[in-house]
Amino acid sequence: MTQTPTLSLNDGRNIPQLGFGTYQIDNDDAAEAVSTALDVGYKLVDTAAIYGNEEGVGEGLGSHRDIWLTTKIWNESQGYERAKAAFAKCLARLDRPVVDLVLIHWPCAENDKYVETWKAMIEMREAGTARSIGVSNFQPDHLKRLADETGEVPALNQIELHPSFQQRAMRKVHQDMGIVTQSWSPLGQGNGMDNDTIKAIADETGKSASAVIIRWHIQHGFSVLPRSTNPDHIRDNYSALSFELSEEQMAKIDALDSEDGRMGPEPGKFND
Repeated sequence: MTQTPTLSLNDGRNIPQLGFGTYQIDNDDAAEAVSTALDVGYKLVDTAAIYGNEEGVGEGLGSHRDIWLTTKIWNESQGYERAKAAFAKCLARLDRPVVDLVLIHWPCAENDKYVETWKAMIEMREAGTARSIGVSNFQPDHLKRLADETGEVPALNQIELHPSFQQRAMRKVHQDMGIVTQSWSPLGQGNGMDNDTIKAIADETGKSASAVIIRWHIQHGFSVLPRSTNPDHIRDNYSALSFELSEEQMAKIDALDSEDGRMGPEPGKFND
C-alpha cells in the first residue's frame, strides 16, 4: 500500500496531501465512489453542503473513523447563527458527530458576513465538532481581515489551482501566513490532460496525464483533490503517489501558467 504523505497545518494537525473530491458526484453515486476511493487507499474525502451529496458521502464512509472528512458552509448560510445551524445540518446529513475540517465555501465579500461566520467556526472548533477550520476561495485581503479581527488564521485555503492557473501570488500569501494551499479542479476540468507538454511527460514516465498533473501538485507541496466516479480513474489518480517527476519535468509544467487560465468564478465577485 502506498503511504499517503501529509502536510502540517498551523493548528498542529496533519492533513493527508492527496484527497478524493466529490464535486458534481450525485448523492446516489457518492456512496459507491467514496467506498471505492477508500478501498484504493485515499485517506481524505472532501464534500460540501452545496454538493447535495453529504448523505451519500457519509454512507460511503460507513464505520470508518480514520478518514479525514471535509465539508463546507455554503454562501446563503453565512452569518454567526446561520452558520452554526447549517453546520449542524451538515453533521446530520453526514451522520457524524464531528468532521476534521469545515470551510467557508466562498468569501461573498459584498454580503460582509464571512468574519462573523469565521467567529462561529472558531466556536465549532472549540466545541469539538470541527477539529480544524479553514476557508475556500479567499483572497489575501479576506485572509488578513480574518486574522486581524479574530486573531485566528485559517488552517487551509482551498483554491482553483492547475497547471494553466498556478496562483503563485496567492501561494506566496499562504506561505507567509502559514496556510496550507489545497487545489480544487487540479486537472483544469480535464483540459490539462490534453496539453502536449503533459502528454509528453506522461509518455516519459509511463504514467497517465492525470497522474502526472496530480504528481506536480504533490511535489509543489499542495493538498490536491481529484475526483472521479470511474474506478479505474480513481485508482489511476492515486498512482500519483508511486513516482516522482524530475526537476526538468516540473519546470516544463511550471511554464504552462497563464494569466487568463482561471476557469471558475472570480472569488472577489462571486456572491450568489
